[in-house]
Amino acid sequence: MDEARAFITQCYQELNKSESDIMFRLQQIEEELSEAGTYTHSNEELVHGAKMAWRNSNRCIGRLFWNSLSVFDEREASTEEEVFQALSRHLDYASNGGRIRPTITVFRPSHPNKPDIRLWNHQLIRYAGYVENGQYRGDPHSIEFTQKCRELGWQGGGTDFDVLPLVVQIGDQPPEMREVEPHLALQVPLRHPEFDWFGDLGLKWYGVPIISDMELKIGGISYKAAPFNGWYMETEIGARNLADENRYNLIPKVASCMGLDTTRAATLWKDKALIELNIAVLHSFKEDGVSIVDHHTAAQQFRLFEENEKSADREVTGDWTWLIPPVSPAATHIFHKEFNNTWNSTNYFYQPKPY
Repeated sequence: MDEARAFITQCYQELNKSESDIMFRLQQIEEELSEAGTYTHSNEELVHGAKMAWRNSNRCIGRLFWNSLSVFDEREASTEEEVFQALSRHLDYASNGGRIRPTITVFRPSHPNKPDIRLWNHQLIRYAGYVENGQYRGDPHSIEFTQKCRELGWQGGGTDFDVLPLVVQIGDQPPEMREVEPHLALQVPLRHPEFDWFGDLGLKWYGVPIISDMELKIGGISYKAAPFNGWYMETEIGARNLADENRYNLIPKVASCMGLDTTRAATLWKDKALIELNIAVLHSFKEDGVSIVDHHTAAQQFRLFEENEKSADREVTGDWTWLIPPVSPAATHIFHKEFNNTWNSTNYFYQPKPY
């Protein structure tokens, strides 16, 4: 009730509702809680709550656009088939031919009398990872989930960029699996504006990062299945997914193709290769008309978000270690600031894996 009270009060004030509206709604919720042990958000509350959760996300640099989030209310979905259909609609709507739309699909919340709906995927589109005899293919981050999919009967092509299937589980029922239709998995082949050899590396990445394993909490209510997306900042792909040693680890390969001296760290070969990898990502996405933002522009947008929140008399909370971009962070204003890392309760939270 405390969390409901805090949420309803803030939500209704932001929606310009009256004090009597707030008091009437809180009375309704209190009665519902005493009878059922939970309460149900109106569609209006759900929509604004999901937007507030994005605005409160301490680790997200892209919060300027919180109010543009499209919210699909799929709380009526009760079968695996209905969930898969809703996920397909999300993929289609969010991809939008490359003009990516920030989107969230919210399935029914935890309820005393209904089994939870859980998505096994970390992201709706993600590449498989394989390891055999100490040799890796694909994305090492996905090795455990890939193995689970294979146990469920998925084959996989054994390439570096196999799109994993969707896996849905309702309560204690066996999980169900569904391949992502190819036209719903927007992917961008990577090439470089100056290095012709870069295209020969055969690299690509998917266009829409749809996080699907986090819990959305609004006013004390837990939505364990609520996949959401914005668009990529190029460093997420070029400086982390493709570059981290425990991911695709491509910096040595790119440096070798560039002919850099990799015998000494002091040549800054890693830095040079990293920059070119990020240039390739930005160039490829932009040439294919797929939404993406560079880290300098994203930092400028975050500064505007800070100003907007100050005007609204709201404190900007943030996790500095995540807000600074992994490339040239000192060239952004974020690097030189401190943030309060308190997590507001209407937010997106990590939760235990369902498998």
